[in-house]
Parts: sequence; structure tokens; C-alpha cells
Amino acid sequence: MSEGSVNVESRTSSQDKRWTIMAALLGTNTALMLFQGIEQANDPDPVREVALAIIAAALPFQGIYFLVYTFLLEHESRLPEERIKKLGLASALCQVVSYGSLVGVAMMWYNMSSWVGVSFVISSVLAILLIRNVMAPVEAPHEDGTPA
Repeated sequence: MSEGSVNVESRTSSQDKRWTIMAALLGTNTALMLFQGIEQANDPDPVREVALAIIAAALPFQGIYFLVYTFLLEHESRLPEERIKKLGLASALCQVVSYGSLVGVAMMWYNMSSWVGVSFVISSVLAILLIRNVMAPVEAPHEDGTPA
């Protein structure tokens, strides 16, 4: 296997992980919108209303992430480098906004129980820091063995 194919495989694997995380966020947020929206209609709560608004604001960005991801997969070889960078920036922005939807989830759960809310906030922050750290781009060392 050539060195170039390993890099492509590694990059694709990293993108697949991001895709999976975004799919999980989209599924979770959609379910929360559905079930908590029904609950909100039956028993209005101002905190739940704000939390649902935050989650609703993130949903379009989650959808756009999948469009950008698919577009890049299909057309990356034909796109100029500048456009790939812009699409990468758009993808990163969509991810950040999507992670922001966790604030709405935390508000909802904190509203149910302060212990659940605090636990969720702490674990979310740690999980995001962990995932951003381990999924940071890895540069291959130079041929002489020194770091890139």
C-alpha cells in the first residue's frame, strides 16, 4: 500500500467519525424536539421553551454539515484548494453550532434535575475536549524522522 493511500484512508476514517458524531447529535436533537415539544404543548415551561429554541436553531446546521460532507466526498478531486478550505471552514462552523445544541439539552435536563444537568454539562465539556483533541489532524513526520 502506498503512503498516499494510507493518508487518504486515515483522513476518511476521521471524517467518518465526525459524520457519526453529527448523526448522533442530529438524531438526539430530533428526538428531543419531538418528545419535549409534545410535552411543551401539554405543560408549557419557559426553560424548556428556550432549550428547544437552542436545539431548533442547531438543526439546520446539522443538516448543512451532511450536505457539505457529501459534496466534498463527491467533488473533492475536482475542486480548487481555496474552495475546499471554504467548505472545510463551513463544515467546522456547522460542527461548532451543533455542539452548541448541547447547551439546550443541558438546560432541559438541568430543569428536570440539577444533578442530571450538572453531570451532563461536566461530561459534555470533557467529552468535547477529548474528541477534539484525539481527532485533531495528525501530520506525518518528515522523511528524516523529525516531526512535521
